[in-house]
Amino acid sequence: MLKKNNTDRYKVDFPYISLCGIERNFVRCDDRPIVYSHILHVPNDDEPNQIKDVLSYGGTADKLTVDFEPEKLCMLPQSGRIYHPAKPKVGGVGLIKSSLAIEISKCFEFGEAGEYAPPTHFTWKNKRYELTNELWDLMEDDAKEELKIQ
Repeated sequence: MLKKNNTDRYKVDFPYISLCGIERNFVRCDDRPIVYSHILHVPNDDEPNQIKDVLSYGGTADKLTVDFEPEKLCMLPQSGRIYHPAKPKVGGVGLIKSSLAIEISKCFEFGEAGEYAPPTHFTWKNKRYELTNELWDLMEDDAKEELKIQ
C-alpha cells in the first residue's frame, strides 16, 4: 500500500512509503508515484449495460483503476506532462504515461494564449469538456510556476 510518508523517518528524501506486512519501503520518484498507463473501457456498475472509461496504473490491467474524468486533466505546457486526479493518500495527483499522453494530446484545445498556456478544453468521445484545472492546488511550487498564464 503506497501512501504519503507521514513518519518522521526519511521524509525529506522519501516523500512516499509503501507498507508491506512488517516491511517499510521508503519511496521517491521523479514526478508522481502513480503513473496511469492505459485507458480501459469497463462495465459501469452504476449503470447496467453501460461502459465507462477508467485509467489503469501499477501494471495491473483492470485491478488498479480510477474513473477517467476528462474535465480534470491538467497539462503543463512547457513539459507537456499531463496529470489526472489520484487518491488523496498518494498526493491526489497522478501522471499520465508519456505514450498515453501523446495519444490523447490531440484532444486538447488551447485558448487565446495559445500553446504556451495550459489548455482550456478537452474533447473526449465527441463531448467537449471545459478543464477545471483543480489539480493546480495540489501541484508542487515549481509546477505551479509553470502553470501561470503568461
